[in-house]
Amino acid sequence: METKKVINIEDVMVYEEDSVKSKTIITKPKGSVTLFGFDKGQGISEHTSPFDAFVHILDGLAEISISGEKYELKKGDILIMPANEPHASHCVVIH
Repeated sequence: METKKVINIEDVMVYEEDSVKSKTIITKPKGSVTLFGFDKGQGISEHTSPFDAFVHILDGLAEISISGEKYELKKGDILIMPANEPHASHCVVIH
């Protein structure tokens, strides 16, 4: 997707029953911006990334673990996941 463009999250994000959907908005050599839509009970297993990750909860409730420490996030919360630390995410509730 090109830069210098207004993006409405509701027009771009897709939720699908029993799945995790993703949509990459920007891809650059130093990192990317990707939107994820999680159905209740869905998640991403533990992994690492060479870049910091910025999480912004747009709807619902999520549980995110970073190096074994769990965080519960709700709509409006943000969290920075440091590069090279194992992290995972799980959707607890959607609205």
